[in-house]
Amino acid sequence: MRFKIDENLPLEAPALLRQAGYDAVTVVEQGLGGRADSDIASMCQREGRALVTLDMGFADIRGYPPREYSGLVVLRLRWQDKPHVLETVRRLITMFLDEPLEGHLWIVEEDRLRIRD
Repeated sequence: MRFKIDENLPLEAPALLRQAGYDAVTVVEQGLGGRADSDIASMCQREGRALVTLDMGFADIRGYPPREYSGLVVLRLRWQDKPHVLETVRRLITMFLDEPLEGHLWIVEEDRLRIRD
């Protein structure tokens, strides 16, 4: 799987995905920091990358229909401090093996995962 990590996640997040064998790049590495959500989404589509973000705007299936993407992973966390976010990313890595991501929206909370088509 290929991932794009939004600029609102800790810099260590892509490293965790890479250590697990995934291809992960960040919005910042690609010079897309500060760009509009629609630009980031278009780049994900062109590159065939699933987006991992804290931005709840990507959970709007009218604006970002999941079937048009390689995956949208929105972290909807009560606490967004660095250790908590990184622990959530570690949990996600194990979930990628069990649940479909392509063409789906994952809304990840502390105690549950919701998957939408």
